[in-house]
Parts: sequence; structure tokens; C-alpha cells
Amino acid sequence: MFSRLRRRHLLEFLKFGVVGGSGVLVNMIVAIIMNKANGGAENSQEILFNLLGTPWNFRFTSLVWLVSFIVANIANFQLNRSWTFKRDRRRGWWAEFLPFFSIGAIAAFVGMFIKIALTNPTSPVFLSSGFFHGQTGLHSREYWSQIITIIVTMPINFLVNKLWTFRAVRASTPEPSNVNSV
Repeated sequence: MFSRLRRRHLLEFLKFGVVGGSGVLVNMIVAIIMNKANGGAENSQEILFNLLGTPWNFRFTSLVWLVSFIVANIANFQLNRSWTFKRDRRRGWWAEFLPFFSIGAIAAFVGMFIKIALTNPTSPVFLSSGFFHGQTGLHSREYWSQIITIIVTMPINFLVNKLWTFRAVRASTPEPSNVNSV
């Protein structure tokens, strides 16, 4: 029994990792498509609107981060729900998705500030010239900041989901018994 349970948890962990990797891929594909549609990564600092009369602006790079997050988060949730943590009984889609998305949204909010810091020339952690530049390709500051931000926010997302979201889902959705009813 213990060995079977341990194998199930290990398999779920491996599947969770595969889903997470696919989420990074989805996130980057959305970012590339959005940047190409906007004329390339060199236009990522384009100001979309001012933030309520403050000296700060909402830039295209923030929109890319948020849209990429939402698309990847929905894909990750659905894959985790239907493949990683597949159960015979479960709560409704929205009842499971809302806690998952809420935690991801917190990580995305933190991530947006990290990405802004990495791409803003006045920031102390700006990915400065040299290796990084504003063009597309291997040295693109826009794409590297996207990847670095994913890596930094991933532990936040994982830990809080493990300790709260999936725990809450398990606690409120009992596992089906092994007794077959006839």
C-alpha cells in the first residue's frame, strides 16, 4: 500500500513538472506572438497608457507578461486537472480553477514588477547592454526577462498551490472508496 501511494505521488510530481515545462513553452510562444504582432521585441517598452496621473506607465511588456500568464495558467490548470491529478470525483471546474488562478495571479503580479525591473533602464537590476539588447533573438532583453521572471515566480506559485490550493481541493473532495457497489 505505502509503495503504491509513493509511486502515485512520484508520478504526480513528474507529471506536474512536465505540465510546468509545457506552461513555460506556452508562455514564451504567447510572448513571441504578441511581440511579433507589435513589431518585435524592440517595441516592448511602448507606453500603452499612464497609470492614473502618476509618473508611471503601463507598457506593452506588462501586457505581454499578463496575457502570457493567463493563457499558460489556464493550460496548466487544465492539464494538471485532467492528467496530473486526475480523479474519479472532483469539484466543478470553476471551484477548482479559482483558487489555482488566484495563487497564480499573485505570482503574476509579483512577476510583472520583476519583469519591469529587468527591462527598465533606471532599475538597479536592468539587464544592461552587452549580452542583452532590445532586439529579438538569443540576446533579447524582453525574452530573457520573461524567462527569468518565470523562474523567480515559479517557486511562489508551486509552494502556495501545494500548501493551499491542492490541499483545499483534496480536503473538500474526498477520494472515492475502493469498495465497488453493485
